Amino acid sequence: MDTESNSIQNQKKLLQKVAREKGYTDTLFFVDDGITGTTMKRPGFQKMLTAIEAGYISAVFVKDLSRLGRNYIEVGKLTEEFFSQYDVRLVAVSDGVDSDEGEDDFTPFKNIMNNLFCFSTMLTNIPCNGAPYSI
Repeated sequence: MDTESNSIQNQKKLLQKVAREKGYTDTLFFVDDGITGTTMKRPGFQKMLTAIEAGYISAVFVKDLSRLGRNYIEVGKLTEEFFSQYDVRLVAVSDGVDSDEGEDDFTPFKNIMNNLFCFSTMLTNIPCNGAPYSI
């Protein structure tokens, strides 16, 4: 049986609600349930990037920045370069990030902390969870 974890289901509900509140009604979900966010080579994540490059996506909603990924260099490239290159709005709900509301000086620091979290869990042999994203 191919079912999503409760965490993914709850995140999708939250992201759908926030997206509607911000005026987005036609939503897509790209999910990599159970795949670590330390790699950017996740199938759902790659499909999202392809859809952005094709012009199908105008906003990306995530529960928090760690859901994009836990590699601060790669996530930084996404948030600072890729999304703006394709005029894509980024909303990280729990982190209070909304690119339409201007720069957040703490975003790079949050990305570093997400990266350090994974490094510390690797030292204790606890896997980092996968990273869902939406819209």
